[in-house]
Amino acid sequence: MHRGLTVAVVVPAFNEARAISRTLRGIPGWVDRVIVVDDASHDGTTLLAQRFGRRVEVVRHPTNRGVGSAIVSGYRRVLALGLDVAVVMAGDGQMDPGDLPALLAPIAEGRAGYVKGNRFRHPDLWREMPAARIAGNLVLSLATRLVSGYHDLFDSQCGYTAITRGALAAVDLERVFPRYGYPADLLARLHAAGVAACDVPVRPIYGAEWRSGIRLATVVHPIPFALARAWWWRVRVERLGWRPPPLPEPEQACASGS
Repeated sequence: MHRGLTVAVVVPAFNEARAISRTLRGIPGWVDRVIVVDDASHDGTTLLAQRFGRRVEVVRHPTNRGVGSAIVSGYRRVLALGLDVAVVMAGDGQMDPGDLPALLAPIAEGRAGYVKGNRFRHPDLWREMPAARIAGNLVLSLATRLVSGYHDLFDSQCGYTAITRGALAAVDLERVFPRYGYPADLLARLHAAGVAACDVPVRPIYGAEWRSGIRLATVVHPIPFALARAWWWRVRVERLGWRPPPLPEPEQACASGS
């Protein structure tokens, strides 16, 4: 618990056996629950995560669904547990646990229902982040500002986020874009639901062993499509008063595995 809030950390992971143990060891003891969502890894990600005891729960997808879908599976579990806040920390160790209190502060103070990290507000950015990643993030962040409606937010691709139970309940999680490009889609849905959002500085981490799981083929199509989809969805809801038809209840919210 932190400042009266029960907190879960959702860790989406795909083939993160190299880093998952270090990531889980770094999560502070005051975090109430850790939910690792293994998106059909081919390595020992699940086995390594299961060694961390009862606080860590593993949800395993039988097939690879994408990072957005993995995060949604974690969110569903947080809602089922009745916890106050869900924080997303990637399984690759690129997020500093020391930034968690700052990420939760706007929520604890009642200023926001969704908080995201912004590496561009941290002084180490220009030294730590590769130049190609800086350029790509600048372009995507500017596009996401236009698409989502949150014109004060930046660094849209930073996945270090915190969201309240109330904000999660305000969006249709089943409709969130499942793969790369999900941040713009989720932000557009939160904006249409009237959720207050802000960003806080977080430390960029790119060590000598860092390697990106993002490949050109995995983002060239999904991200532009996700941006266009999110913009059109938000315009229909906010300006045209459109409401999507209800989705059928899923047979099983998420699949857990051992």
